[in-house]
Amino acid sequence: MNNGTDMSEVLTKWTEIKTAVALLEEDVTKNASGNAAAGVRARKALRTLKQDVSSLVKLTLVKD
Repeated sequence: MNNGTDMSEVLTKWTEIKTAVALLEEDVTKNASGNAAAGVRARKALRTLKQDVSSLVKLTLVKD
């Protein structure tokens, strides 16, 4: 990483991802219990999470 600002961007994105996973857990649990609407929300959140993870990967590649 080049400087503190770069590291801050990566850590900020990582914190966002961890928060998203924590929020996703409730809908996944509800879906496992048979709540179909929770499954729809979980799948939508997983697609967003996939994009966020991809952004983090790109950030780490650019910063190296």
